[in-house]
Amino acid sequence: MATLGVNIDHVATIRQARRTVEPDPVWAAALAELGGADAITVHLREDRRHIQDRDLEVLRRTVQVKLNLESAIASGMIDIACRIKPDQVTLVPERREEITTEGGLDVLTHRAATAEAVRRLHDAGIAVSLFIDPCARQIDAAVDLAVEAAELHTGAYAVATTEATRHDRLVDLSRGAQMVRQAKLQLAAGHGLTYRNVMPVARLDGMGELNIGHSIVSRAVLVGFSQAVREMKSLMTLMTDRT
Repeated sequence: MATLGVNIDHVATIRQARRTVEPDPVWAAALAELGGADAITVHLREDRRHIQDRDLEVLRRTVQVKLNLESAIASGMIDIACRIKPDQVTLVPERREEITTEGGLDVLTHRAATAEAVRRLHDAGIAVSLFIDPCARQIDAAVDLAVEAAELHTGAYAVATTEATRHDRLVDLSRGAQMVRQAKLQLAAGHGLTYRNVMPVARLDGMGELNIGHSIVSRAVLVGFSQAVREMKSLMTLMTDRT
């Protein structure tokens, strides 16, 4: 059964809209753990649009499950990761003007910088995952860099508007997942997953972890954070048990 990493970035987005102290993503992380989260994921962006340095520092001291830090490959961000020492760093692409992450990290184009980031993180004793598109060349590049895990970008599947297109994108993910497993990397997936579309991805062969944020935070506004996490875990378990 796939485990659930809860991304709490958008709790901080609400807080930063008013530049106040609430809601606190640290509280959200604790409630997510009570709801069954297997990991807490945060993205400390270079522009600090949501998660702040203080959040990451307190989370490192308080999170009891795996702490997964999403980070750009920029040297300054790797400095922070090496100092904080989360359980895992997931290297992601980052553009200042984007609303959210748009596509996976292009390891081929940024191979030298990615390799340097991976080396530094490994030297600090931190496991590394690469957030990449379900593309053979990107997966091969991840294998060459000897990272521990690959997280497949599910955005194209999530935004598909027809059943045929959604099926095709799910096939892409299935093939990518098979490649990741054959390379003996840990398999994860995420981006744009919701309560409506999560089940087919959760039941992909060998799926290790799903990272989900916006949909859970949106649901939590209505039903509370622990309940929102429990509902997502229930859907993932239900579909897995039927396979």
